[in-house]
Amino acid sequence: MKKTLLFAFSLLLSTGLAFSQEEETDTIPNGWKKEGNIQLLFNQSAFNKEWTGGGTSSIAGNLSVDYQFNYKMDDFTWNNRIYGNYGLTKVKDDEFTRKTSDRLELNSIAGKQIQDSNWYYSWFLNFRTQFAKGYEFSEDAETGETIRTEISDFMSPAYLQTGPGIMWKKNDDLFFNFAPATARFIFVDKDFTSGPGYIDGDYFGVDEGKSMRFELGASLSGYSKYEIMENVAMEHTLSLYSNYLDKPGNIDIDYLLNVEMGINDYLSANLVFQAVYDDNAVGAFQIREVFGLGINFGF
Repeated sequence: MKKTLLFAFSLLLSTGLAFSQEEETDTIPNGWKKEGNIQLLFNQSAFNKEWTGGGTSSIAGNLSVDYQFNYKMDDFTWNNRIYGNYGLTKVKDDEFTRKTSDRLELNSIAGKQIQDSNWYYSWFLNFRTQFAKGYEFSEDAETGETIRTEISDFMSPAYLQTGPGIMWKKNDDLFFNFAPATARFIFVDKDFTSGPGYIDGDYFGVDEGKSMRFELGASLSGYSKYEIMENVAMEHTLSLYSNYLDKPGNIDIDYLLNVEMGINDYLSANLVFQAVYDDNAVGAFQIREVFGLGINFGF
């Protein structure tokens, strides 16, 4: 599965490069370039009691904020992006409103161009966490009632990665970065790693009674955005990480696909697909997919 995903992304990066071949190499003027977008995705379904086909009424919303502020001065570039995403769904007769997505992320990468080429000496920083509490749902065997157990919260977990590397960059919409000496910190609330029955490493790899885990490894990240047809843009983001200090063969993967289909200046249809693999969290792929009608506001 991991090899398939890596191959697929390599193919997608190649496709992005092919789509951008007709464009000139980065000609962004010196100074700051800032842009942002707020989007609300909405999904709803309803069935009356006479509906014989089966189904349960539900309503769901997903709010995302995307802000980029990039700087360039001659052979120096500095790209920054803040991304926030939060989604909820409410199913009829379900006691609890449930999260469908929850992500807060900051990406920053600075580069010094190597002569007149597409290669840069770089330094990157990535920080990500979530906005609100996360829960695991189960059913009481005796009463049949739904049990909600808290398993995560804001800054628990939180990931901070930073390190020097080398970057290939065609423009702001197509680049990749390799950082062979990346420090990664995993922060958690000590309440989750304390108490009877806790085993070292059970909670995102953090030891019993601790609130942080340190790792040193290699990071490879890539970004590609291009238009596949008029008013349809496809965006790919991939982050890979291998920890030298513990099971370096177990590569953490975070892949995000965003397809935006423009209707007009304020409405769009969006497809979001994300695949995450981190054996410190779950020893399998975590998958989410969201599709809906979006209301956009640019700034």
